[in-house]
Amino acid sequence: MNPRLYQAMDLLYLPLLELEQHLKQELTANPFLEMTEPEEEFAEQEEEAEEPDEEEDEIDWEAILLDGFDSGYRSGSNHEDIESYERVPHTTIDLWSHLLQQLHQANGYADGELRIAEEIIGNINEDGFLTCPLEDIAESLSVSIDEVDRALTRVQKFDPIGVAARDLRECLLLQIADHMGADSLAYRIVDLYFDELSTHKYHDIARALGITPVEVQDAADQIAMLDPKPGRKYLDLPPNYVTPDLVVDEIEGEYVVTLNDGNLPRLRISHTYQQLARNGEFKGRAKEFAQNKLNSANWIIQAIEQRRQTMLKVMYVILDRQREFFEGGIRFLRPLTLKEVADEIGMHESTVSRVTNEKFVQSPRGVFRLKFFFSSGLSTEEGESVSARGVKARISEMIGDEDPRKPLTDQQIVELLHGEGVNIARRTVQKYRDQLGILSSRYRKRV
Repeated sequence: MNPRLYQAMDLLYLPLLELEQHLKQELTANPFLEMTEPEEEFAEQEEEAEEPDEEEDEIDWEAILLDGFDSGYRSGSNHEDIESYERVPHTTIDLWSHLLQQLHQANGYADGELRIAEEIIGNINEDGFLTCPLEDIAESLSVSIDEVDRALTRVQKFDPIGVAARDLRECLLLQIADHMGADSLAYRIVDLYFDELSTHKYHDIARALGITPVEVQDAADQIAMLDPKPGRKYLDLPPNYVTPDLVVDEIEGEYVVTLNDGNLPRLRISHTYQQLARNGEFKGRAKEFAQNKLNSANWIIQAIEQRRQTMLKVMYVILDRQREFFEGGIRFLRPLTLKEVADEIGMHESTVSRVTNEKFVQSPRGVFRLKFFFSSGLSTEEGESVSARGVKARISEMIGDEDPRKPLTDQQIVELLHGEGVNIARRTVQKYRDQLGILSSRYRKRV
């Protein structure tokens, strides 16, 4: 492929926000490109319509290059009707700064205790757990284990509760003591029967404590609401901004696709440089430079328009193949491959892959990655296919509606799906359940 074709492929690959930055860089680097506003474009069109045509001067290389090219990039979408998605500033404080802030605001530390507490905080990981043995901290600071233990007790009272625990059991005990008290049933269960709790052996715990399994279940429900990784909430991660590249609207029973490109710079060939080229102002090496920049400007305008048209074509094929999903939800998602879409629009499969990479669409059903609409299929008794993603959604729905005292086994789910005409093996149900993060029936059972 020639370099221009590689660049065109790169433009297809770029998500909307990255494309916006790329075009701004092009505007800075290429004097033949300029940005126009819709109002200016409309006024220029009216002015051109009123002015009589003038005789062209003798055609030179600049005029030949300019001939046949559109003077600007005009989007076919209605920018005023599409919601604008603005990035919101995000500020936060990390876990270690949060803990040190509390440490230095507190009073009443014994000699050297502040230094020990700082060492403890420095050895806390992003989940909020202390990763260094107390013996190592004591040795590195030349202090006693008792001194380190006292400092740890103070740090463990900081926000978030559960921080500086050495394992999950201690983390839960710290939270239970703060929220429910150290004399609560939940505290006793985690303190004495943590292994049995982890494997849902509620009857064994009930017999050992002389209480009913229902009481154990209620306490387990309270424990499940605690945070197993209290430090995570202070991770300084950038928020997940999603800016849809495409918008699907339902208008009078019909679905319409538009591009959410209202914030993209609207490009055209600079009138000033265009006139200089026509007047033969560029000579020698300046002429060669101008020719290259003019070619580049014309190419990028055409490439952006080609990108728009390709994205619309791909989305309309997706819309056509997945219409039942847009009308009925994820259960009606059908199998679809990149090759099927590529064959439909007469392009290569790699082109469709680039178009759908990290692109999002806003629809009446929510915001989805374009890749969401592509998945493998399972056969039905009628000889048709259903989407694997749709089958996962159905499994999740079945488990959500089950009797918690008699949860569905994988084999029962297989039989129910067979009853709905879906041919699926038990091992496939197990795989899908694991991917959904759903426990087996043994661990979902409630007493």
